[in-house]
Amino acid sequence: MENFLTQIQGVPLNHYIIFCSIIFAIGVTGVLIRRNVIIIMMSIELMLNSVNLLLAAFSAYRGDASGQVFVFFIMALAAAEVAVGLAIIVMVYRHTKSVDIESLSKLRW
Repeated sequence: MENFLTQIQGVPLNHYIIFCSIIFAIGVTGVLIRRNVIIIMMSIELMLNSVNLLLAAFSAYRGDASGQVFVFFIMALAAAEVAVGLAIIVMVYRHTKSVDIESLSKLRW
């Protein structure tokens, strides 16, 4: 564990903030622009992973393990989101034969 802390502290914190901001912005762009549900789910995962990396970096710089504990909770949330999201995508595809967001309007009453 000590080796990890010395490695992560060798890189300036600003680099982690800039890198995670870029990854998060790519994820937000994917959610806002794309129409495919699978790509939207991947973009949400990208945003969650950028937050995880930033929490781990802040946790290492502060020397506190609470940020790393939050990472595990976010990973559990992401796994649940993927399971529920994929189940919804499969059901939508069975009914509409498409995974396009616009095809969800066909499911209205």
